[in-house]
Amino acid sequence: MKASDYIATFLEKKGVTHVFELSGGMITHLLDSLNQKTDIHIITMHHEQSAAFAADAYGRIRGVPGVALATSGPGATNLVTGIGSCYFDSTPAIFITGQVNRHEQKGDRNIRQLGFQETDIVAMVKPITKACFKVVNENDLPLILENAFLIACEGRPGPVLIDIPMDIQRAQVNASDQELFNHTILGPSKLQLTEIAADIRKAHKPLLLVGRGVRAAFSVNEMKTFVEKTNIPVITTLLAIDAIEFEHPARVGFIGSYGNRWANIAFGECDLLIVVGSRLDIRQTGADTHFFEDRKIYHVDCESCEINNRIKGCVPVVSDAKSFFNEFNKFAAFQNFLKPTSWYQYITDLKNLWPDTKELHPNGINPNYFTHILSKNSKKAKCFIADVGSHQMWTAQSIEISNGQLFLTSGGMGAMGYALPAGIGACFALNNNPVVVIAGDGCMQINIQELQTIVRNKLPVKIVILNNKNLGMIRQFQDSYFNSRYQSTYWGYSAPDFEKVAIAYGINSITIDTEGEVEDAVKWMWNSENEKKTVLLQVMIDPHTNTYPKIAFGKPITEMEPFAQPIEMEST
Repeated sequence: MKASDYIATFLEKKGVTHVFELSGGMITHLLDSLNQKTDIHIITMHHEQSAAFAADAYGRIRGVPGVALATSGPGATNLVTGIGSCYFDSTPAIFITGQVNRHEQKGDRNIRQLGFQETDIVAMVKPITKACFKVVNENDLPLILENAFLIACEGRPGPVLIDIPMDIQRAQVNASDQELFNHTILGPSKLQLTEIAADIRKAHKPLLLVGRGVRAAFSVNEMKTFVEKTNIPVITTLLAIDAIEFEHPARVGFIGSYGNRWANIAFGECDLLIVVGSRLDIRQTGADTHFFEDRKIYHVDCESCEINNRIKGCVPVVSDAKSFFNEFNKFAAFQNFLKPTSWYQYITDLKNLWPDTKELHPNGINPNYFTHILSKNSKKAKCFIADVGSHQMWTAQSIEISNGQLFLTSGGMGAMGYALPAGIGACFALNNNPVVVIAGDGCMQINIQELQTIVRNKLPVKIVILNNKNLGMIRQFQDSYFNSRYQSTYWGYSAPDFEKVAIAYGINSITIDTEGEVEDAVKWMWNSENEKKTVLLQVMIDPHTNTYPKIAFGKPITEMEPFAQPIEMEST
């Protein structure tokens, strides 16, 4: 069989329904084979970075690796940001890059390049992939492909890159039985389960911190069974906002640098913390790690190196999330745990004292208020996708996720320009059901070209642009540390009228700038005429609207701006 035909049919057998790409000379064999030999939908993007972000969203939702293709040279290097996003946010993905013919490669010659667009993409992406394969013989392809899929999905999921020279793509492949890498699924010991159950009973103020690892392991149902059994309140990281619905009685809120104030206070005051699938990075805990080391912490993670990394003194439980919850639920099936009623009431009182919609007092539309109204009127959306910046945090603070809805954003990479192409990948992964993309004016301009991809494929993507006419999160940083010198955020920066841009692409669009228009505008997105169409809503936000609350850097997580001031300079 021709190698490119083998690759195409292999992807289809593995359950891949869509691949995302931008055509180039070194992947023409692959594209032709996908077109001729399979029913896989080939989604042509307008930038390889967008193809990578679309594959990221597809992989997160489906659990089947998202697949993106790119040609050699600039095509391959344009994938890098999206590959990093998959790596840091635990997304299974396969990136296939075309490479110049083997006889055109420089090999060991002490030169920069021999073939046109020859680029060593394997060397470049090794630090941000779980594995890289440089194909040197066509008969190695069957084993490489099998192992690539296995590696992408096993343990903590992540991206794998396969670089395939053009002459190998057109060669004949002899397929044979493959020896695959083995992976052992780890779980908690009976002793650990006994100790955890005993500590839950003793605790007066327990919390469960849920991270992306719970979604990555597709263990949300098992987590909810654990919560209903133990009566432990739940806080979430940015990437796990959709792990528990807004109305769930155990849900506390979103924690971290821009987390809900009440959730951070509870986080700081708990006497027992069970962490599942979170790295406890600086955006989740703040810089003062010693603040957390005065309580019992069980840290459950499938990678032992993530435990006792920043926060010391944790009891390590090396296990994937699904195994941990399954084993505990079986172990404690006939045990009873009392609900910490006074702790729940204290958290409720904190919510009432520090409502998210009262953190800001902007001129015009309050973005937290807008997010609540958007949520309440977007029940038909299967997924919300937020880009990166102030709007990302306003969304995380106030989004009302319903049972079955998803929330995606770029966490570890924090890549501006993520949401629009990720919305495309999400929409395809969800069988062309509606999704909502929320972006700022800065982010929207990074991959704005993908509006054409959305229009061409007639996708029901609802696009919301919170336009504050500047790069707001960095502008706020400049207020704190640079005496409001707004170089490159407000000074020397501009954005177009996105309503007019949308109309140029043939997309229905409106603009609002007062709170009185919010409810009607959101309902317009979902009316009978627009429900199954692409629409764009531009929401004008005052340029000086800050993102609060925000951890006062260098202080404990319970001390947040604007009421506490940072003691040293932080990242944004």
